[in-house]
Amino acid sequence: MVDLHNVETYNADTGFKVGYLNELERMLEKVLPYAVLKSKPNLESRIRTLKRDWVIVYDMLNGKDNSDFGWDEHRQMVVVEDVVWNSYINAKIMFP
Repeated sequence: MVDLHNVETYNADTGFKVGYLNELERMLEKVLPYAVLKSKPNLESRIRTLKRDWVIVYDMLNGKDNSDFGWDEHRQMVVVEDVVWNSYINAKIMFP
């Protein structure tokens, strides 16, 4: 996705332009010739999952009342004390 963003052909201010999935499919075919990944449904589904996961992580790090969460640069992961984590999980289960 970073390489596709840097190409600038499919880069737009608000995301990617139409046709980026087909270009991403061609790029992956060069690197993984026998994977047979298709833009629909494989790549489209994976991107939807990544966006959903990104929203969760973003909320943890920047959301209201989530100041106890931090980012461990070395391990590349969200860090927080167990008590805060359990409280966050319980709040998401009760009020998703």
